[in-house]
Amino acid sequence: MELNPFSYEFQENPYPIYRWLRDHEPLHRNEQLQFWALSRFRDVLPSLVDWGTYSSSEGVVLERLDPKMLEATPMMISLDPPRHDRLRKLVSRVFTPRRVESLEPFVRATAVRLLEPLAAEGGGDFVKDFSTPLPMEVIFTLLGVPDADRRQLREWTDLALERDPDTPAIPARALEASLLQMRYWYELLGELRRRPNDGLMCSLFEAELETDGGTTRLTDGEIIGFCSLLGAAGNETTTKLLANAAVLFARHPGEYRKVLADPARLPGAIEEILRHSSPAQYAARTVMRDVEWYGQTVPQGARILLLIGSANHDEREYRDPDRFDVDRQIPEPLGFGQGVHFCLGASLARLETRVALEEFARRFPRYTVDENGCRRVHMSNVHGFASVPFARA
Repeated sequence: MELNPFSYEFQENPYPIYRWLRDHEPLHRNEQLQFWALSRFRDVLPSLVDWGTYSSSEGVVLERLDPKMLEATPMMISLDPPRHDRLRKLVSRVFTPRRVESLEPFVRATAVRLLEPLAAEGGGDFVKDFSTPLPMEVIFTLLGVPDADRRQLREWTDLALERDPDTPAIPARALEASLLQMRYWYELLGELRRRPNDGLMCSLFEAELETDGGTTRLTDGEIIGFCSLLGAAGNETTTKLLANAAVLFARHPGEYRKVLADPARLPGAIEEILRHSSPAQYAARTVMRDVEWYGQTVPQGARILLLIGSANHDEREYRDPDRFDVDRQIPEPLGFGQGVHFCLGASLARLETRVALEEFARRFPRYTVDENGCRRVHMSNVHGFASVPFARA
């Protein structure tokens, strides 16, 4: 059996392939696409943490990204220490836990505004009407993106991540959207230097870090790299996580009733949604030295996929892993990564998801999803829904 992350059939349901790989080829080799893959939890977790051996410097998706783009607008997700650490420390000066916590009233007000028409109509499309616009408004408000530009910027973000079936080649439409997106961020940066607002992007202009040689600040390219990363990841991950929640709760009404009866269960339920139906299915790395796995050598310079989606369903780690259980204990969650590359926006994604599901549950304590009408996205390492029609039951 072969793992092809660009197969639309695989993107619909990767878990049977994952199970076969864990049982028969825990180190898998795809000769055509020239990559290796690890699928068991206890192999994926330490490899995510070992940045010295498994480097992010050539990008964290399988398809090769333009190195000039990676250098011009460096992103933490594609950097290793010490460059990663400098950038993360600078950004953390302004992207603080207090700033994230202060967003809760805005997140709740936005969720209510989006849900009220759906409650009046008795349903709608969960993705189009709720899980897409909510994180878009939150992230772009946080960054300071003007209202008039948000929908277009979100469309470019989605398009930049689209992939065609069975090929690692980045489609022309995705490349064009990436360029338009980057050009927009550069133009916005120039505009905000002339006319600052109270968004995070302007706060990044002033962020400083003490060094042995004095102080260091973010370059324009680093600011744009961070804002485009937060804009894309903050939109996509939360959109997919929320839609996965809607589908899982509809499929498992008993688990949904547990959360309705005891809202304190919701944070744990969100961790189980992340485990069971992780938006991020894998992280690609470049091997920096020869490594041995299961009697085979993965050579220096090779690309390797750390299959987070598979590790989260490993029977060696989780009892009955395909079962959705909101009370499951998850001591070492992988949904937001591990180690130095643990997602900086994880707390914001968790806050948005919790608030969104609280407000949704108040208006839709019983609902159904039209499974035949659900459609999936076709992206690289992100799995989730493009459409989830739902109605009050």
